[in-house]
Amino acid sequence: MALDQYQEEEEGMSFLDHLEALRWHLLRSVAAILVLSVIAFLSKSIVFGMVILGPSKVDFLTYRVLCDIGDYFGIAALCIEELPFTIQSRQMTGQFSMHMTSSFVVGFVVAFPYVFWEFWKFISPGLYDQEKNAARGAVFFVSLLFFLGAAFGYFILSPLSINFLSNYQLDPSILNEFDIGSYVTTLIMLVLASAIMFQLPVVIYFLSMSGLVTAAILRAYRRHAIVVILIVAAIITPPDVISQLLIAMPILVLYEAGITIAKRLEKKRAVKAAEYEKQFERDPD
Repeated sequence: MALDQYQEEEEGMSFLDHLEALRWHLLRSVAAILVLSVIAFLSKSIVFGMVILGPSKVDFLTYRVLCDIGDYFGIAALCIEELPFTIQSRQMTGQFSMHMTSSFVVGFVVAFPYVFWEFWKFISPGLYDQEKNAARGAVFFVSLLFFLGAAFGYFILSPLSINFLSNYQLDPSILNEFDIGSYVTTLIMLVLASAIMFQLPVVIYFLSMSGLVTAAILRAYRRHAIVVILIVAAIITPPDVISQLLIAMPILVLYEAGITIAKRLEKKRAVKAAEYEKQFERDPD
C-alpha cells in the first residue's frame, strides 16, 4: 500500500479503530501460543521428559560433547559422569503447575516468529517507505537471533550452570534436593534471558538508523557497556560467576557486532549524502 493511500485511510481511522486492529493482532498471537502450548502439553514425554529435564541428565548432548572433547585432549575433568542432585515436588500442585508453565513457555518460544510477525504487521503500515526498506527482513533476523539466543541458553548456559550449582557444596552433610519449581524456573529464566539479550544487534541497528547512537559513541562507552552487561548478567542468571560470564561473553561479542553494524550504516549514509551533493551540484534546481 502506498504511503499516501495509507495516510488517507489513517485519517479515517479513529483511536478505537486502531485498538480494534491491535486487538485482532493480539488475539491471533495468543491463539497461536495457546495452540502450540496445548500441543506441548499433550507431548509430555517429549517436552518435559526430554527437553525440560534434558540438562539434568548426564547423557545430555552438551555433556556428551564435552566428554568427547575431554577424551580427545586428555582432559578428564571435562567428562561429566554424575550430576549429584535429585528433583522433587514438594507441593501438591507442583508437577501439574510446572507442566503448565513449561508447556506455555515452549508454545511461546515456538510461536515467537509468528507473534513478532503480527506485531510487525501492526506497526509497519505507519512507517515511511525509507524506514520499511531499512527494516526489511526484520522478522527473519529478530527470529533468528531469538532462536540462537534460546539455543545458547539451553545447550550452553543451562547445562553448565546446572552442573556447577549441583556440584557446589558447603558441607558434605548437605544434600542437593532441588524443587521442581526451582529447576524449571531456572531453566526458563536462562533460556529466555539469553534469547532476549541476543536481540542487542537489532536494538543497536534501529538506534543507529534513528541517529540516536553512532559507532564512535558505542566505542567511547564500551567500558560502561561492559559494566552494564556484567550487572545485567548478574541479575538474570543464577548467583554464580560461571553463569554470569557465560552470558556476558556472547553479549560483549554482540555489542562489538553492533559497533560494526553502526559503522556500516554510517558509511552508507555518507555515500548517499555524497551522491545527493553531486546531484545537487549538477542540477541545483
